[in-house]
Amino acid sequence: MIDYADGSGQTIATNASWRTMTGPILESDLLMGESYDARLEFPGWSEPGFDAAGWLPVSVFDDPGVALVARVNPPVRRIEEVRPVAPPSPQRDAWNHPVWVYDLGQNMVGWARLKVSGPAGTTVRLRFAEMLNPDGSIYTENLRSARATDLYTLRGGGEEVHEPRFTFHGFRYVEVAGYPGEPPADAVTGVVAHSDTPPAGAFACADPLINQLQHNIVWGQKGNFLEVPTDCPQRDERMGWAGDAQAFARTAAYNMDVAAFFTKWQQDIADAQTEAGQFPAVAPNPAVFGEDGGPAWADAGVICPWTVYLCYGDTRLLETHYDSMARFIDYLKASSPGFIRCHPDAGGWEGFGDWLSINADTPKDLIGTAYFAYCARLMARIAGVLGKAEDAEAYERLFQDVRRAFTDRFVTPDGLIVGQTQTACVLALHFDLLPDHLRPAAVEALVRDIARRGMHLSTGFVGAAYLLPR
Repeated sequence: MIDYADGSGQTIATNASWRTMTGPILESDLLMGESYDARLEFPGWSEPGFDAAGWLPVSVFDDPGVALVARVNPPVRRIEEVRPVAPPSPQRDAWNHPVWVYDLGQNMVGWARLKVSGPAGTTVRLRFAEMLNPDGSIYTENLRSARATDLYTLRGGGEEVHEPRFTFHGFRYVEVAGYPGEPPADAVTGVVAHSDTPPAGAFACADPLINQLQHNIVWGQKGNFLEVPTDCPQRDERMGWAGDAQAFARTAAYNMDVAAFFTKWQQDIADAQTEAGQFPAVAPNPAVFGEDGGPAWADAGVICPWTVYLCYGDTRLLETHYDSMARFIDYLKASSPGFIRCHPDAGGWEGFGDWLSINADTPKDLIGTAYFAYCARLMARIAGVLGKAEDAEAYERLFQDVRRAFTDRFVTPDGLIVGQTQTACVLALHFDLLPDHLRPAAVEALVRDIARRGMHLSTGFVGAAYLLPR
């Protein structure tokens, strides 16, 4: 829509008068990469007066009825650039052709800017990786089916500088093949891209190891906060995993301004909610993991809005999604026999468990029931913040019911918790699931297990988020 100075307006919309033509982008995919042939460029195609007489007509389709809404989250932008820390390392590919491996010195997300001169029709191939094999070649097995490869075909006639438009990669190393001659150190530059979430805080201390850990955390956030909170930016996945997001949300808010970022993503969760009230494991949901995300993943639909409120003091996210969260709690009540979520006799999806735990198997029904209680308690607090006193009382009663069911099923009279894992103890303590006289026994069991493991953690996704900050 164009508003003119005289008060009139004009809407420029797609219709049958538009024209189309194949251009220099031959293929483009977020996971696979992009192929660009500069010989096929149309100079000035986006400028007024361009002659598109030879272009083809478009096909017009019916409006699918998808709601068009204004962006509420920060856009993805080029944020910074990373340059190689050393000249490229010469290698040989599987066909004994020369390739060059650039080390950017930092695992990053974005793409590579290529600077090259050579004959028209020369194709340069860029492949991306996070690690090297022992022989110095790039390690790509972790990418699984993601090709993570960009191709650029030169137009010829002098220096050319190219960046892909519709793909991104997670990488530290760039392998360059087909370069005309020996590539200079500045032939490749890493362009870091992520959602424009400005820094909100910083941390430094006297211990270099802890400082490096914080550095890694910040760069991990940069790499995984690209439009949605992904779990990995390099392989054939890159989805908005809810379990990762709820575990990291508070840390994310310390590092960067993520209020708008999570506001948008919470709408993705709500859009993916089923009629029964289930929240998925990933949002947006491509429906490859089912409708119920399971404990600690689905619960992000309640935990993340509450965390955003704690960090920013803004009730709007709670107000907007209160009914959605209430429907989720109703689903938990309906699907949890005797208030035991993921009860083995109930059937259905029991969740991912304490994902990536180390030799410590926490029962899934224990995890599910603990998170059921936690979300009920959070809903009581959310209702209280919003002035819904009756709801707050009802959710607090629900919390007490689930709490009793938890202790009856998973806690012995002397305070031993089924499984005796660090995660079982941490959830019981952090979620206030134990009567006061049994808390010391859980603390002792937790400390004993940590000591038994040589002062190491065994927690996975579910437990680590609550063990480390306390």
